[in-house]
Amino acid sequence: MQLSFRERRKLLKNANYLDLHPLKLHSEEIIDNIVTVIIPKFKNKFIVKHIVPKLKSPDIKLKLDEIGSTSWLLLDGTKDVRTISKLLLEKFGEKIEPVNQRLTKFLTNLYEQRLITFKEINKEV
Repeated sequence: MQLSFRERRKLLKNANYLDLHPLKLHSEEIIDNIVTVIIPKFKNKFIVKHIVPKLKSPDIKLKLDEIGSTSWLLLDGTKDVRTISKLLLEKFGEKIEPVNQRLTKFLTNLYEQRLITFKEINKEV
């Protein structure tokens, strides 16, 4: 069972961000090590059945840069944010400093846009 908004907010407020395990909520396309996140335009079953077939594209495509793509591919629910930041630092070195601040801001933006969730707040996973 999923947690309520208040429970999620309380858990995230009290948690150390580096100990959270991010999970992707959408699929992706990978071309030349660049990730494009595929986000459905609609979730309503009626709209999906009747309107979406008439559209050019049923999805919104969000293209990530090199660092964002590498970060996205590491979001599997088994690695915590601390581990992901270490792996990014190994791959990009000085280019990504300050890695923890950049990664947490990136993940916060993804979470706010409902592109990811965290294993700790999603009891169904």
